[in-house]
Amino acid sequence: MLQYFDELPYTVAVVGAGSGIGKAAAELIGAMGASVGCLDKDGEAAEDTAQAIEAAGGKACSYAMDVTDPAGTARALDHVDDILGAVSGLVNCAGITGKTALKGAEVDLDDFDLVHDINVRGALIVSQAVLPGMLTRGYGRLLHVASISGKEGNAGMLAYSTSKAGLIGLVKVLGKDYAESGVTINAIAPAVVRTPMVDVLPEETVTYMTDKIPMKRCCELDEVARMIAWIVSPACSFNTGYVFDLTGGRATY
Repeated sequence: MLQYFDELPYTVAVVGAGSGIGKAAAELIGAMGASVGCLDKDGEAAEDTAQAIEAAGGKACSYAMDVTDPAGTARALDHVDDILGAVSGLVNCAGITGKTALKGAEVDLDDFDLVHDINVRGALIVSQAVLPGMLTRGYGRLLHVASISGKEGNAGMLAYSTSKAGLIGLVKVLGKDYAESGVTINAIAPAVVRTPMVDVLPEETVTYMTDKIPMKRCCELDEVARMIAWIVSPACSFNTGYVFDLTGGRATY
């Protein structure tokens, strides 16, 4: 197994570590030698991931956290700092799709606001919580999970697609803001990945997305996790404000 985290000790906080991409990333990063703070709105799920990392010989802790709560987010990261040491890398996988299979005129505004509150405002809250410490130390790796829908737009997913477009904009601005600081801020934009969030989508929505993938398959969780591990490690040192695609050839820019 590649060892991206040979400059130890190295602590990575993973927001959304209870399931899906976050869980896969947390477990791989732990297996590669970094300590992992497992954070999730579902505290029990976060603890399950932390226990799995420790059972495999790694070091981890967990904390229940809601990205829409600035004070709670700060407490969660302070907890990771206290238990595992200063956070060198952060992976933000928190996000929801909201209501789908709706045309623009049918979009529920309350649902639209909820999706943006978590996917965009929550990403800013997480960034603002972790950046001061990284900037003081002159080193950090911050990664947000966006989506190819934020670049191309998926029909019937207006709230989700616009929120991920906003997240991509946030990453591009933050990357430029802190380009000379030693802290990198990047995003990944996967196409369809079989996660619990995707599993609840209408089949026609999933088919719409997979039909656009030249490789004609979904991205696997371990493929996403490997890219995330590299981006939040010292090995990824000359990329910031960038959006990495995992699209099986679908990406157009």
